[in-house]
Amino acid sequence: MGICGFIAPQEIIIILIIVIIPVFFIIPVVIALIDILKNEFEENNKIIWVLVVVLSGIIGAILYYFIGRKQKIKKLN
Repeated sequence: MGICGFIAPQEIIIILIIVIIPVFFIIPVVIALIDILKNEFEENNKIIWVLVVVLSGIIGAILYYFIGRKQKIKKLN
């Protein structure tokens, strides 16, 4: 514990590493999964992209944003 009961700098670093930084890796994965589930894909591409994102984490989400979004079926209004 730091001076006068405040959080010491090393405790702040530990909190950042354990709590806050993993959140930045989870958010893109959740956004990618929501986008996959809300849209239509050809054949089994939806299942494949869900598996890629879930099993690969942030790398799968990045791959989906660059490759998978182009595979969505366009909706006609």
